[in-house]
Order: sequence, then C-alpha cells, then structure tokens
Amino acid sequence: MSEPVPVETLSFEAAMAELETIVRQLEAGDAPLDASVDLYSRGEALKKHCEARLAAAQVRIEMITTGAGGQATGTQPFDAD
Repeated sequence: MSEPVPVETLSFEAAMAELETIVRQLEAGDAPLDASVDLYSRGEALKKHCEARLAAAQVRIEMITTGAGGQATGTQPFDAD
C-alpha cells in the first residue's frame, strides 16, 4: 500500500474530500481497531489543516468600504461577527 499524501500539501478541497471519506469509514465501523486509530489520527490532521486553510483565507478577504456617495473609498479586514 502506498504512503498517504502529506496533509500539508493537500488543497482544502482534497483534504475535505479525504476527511469525508475517513468519517464514512469510521461511521461504518468495519475497520479493525488499529486501522480505526490510524484513520482517526489522519482525520484529526486533515481537520486541523482545513481549519488553518479557512483561517488563512479569511485573513485575505477584505470588505470594500464606501463613502457617502457610494464610491469605493478603500478596504478593511472582513469581520464575519
């Protein structure tokens, strides 16, 4: 069996797809205990990777600010809260 792709090299979409597959495998309960532990560990690493990628994307998102006349006056960091 080939070695898994290093988590840090995965795109957000690839990491999410793999994480979804792992969740389905764990929910099915068909894997032996050692394999389940390995799947869980990989899933935890994928989850952290996805969270980091989302946080980095949020930092890059900026909201356009407008003046009284509706003209763009600049940008400010996006705050979803």
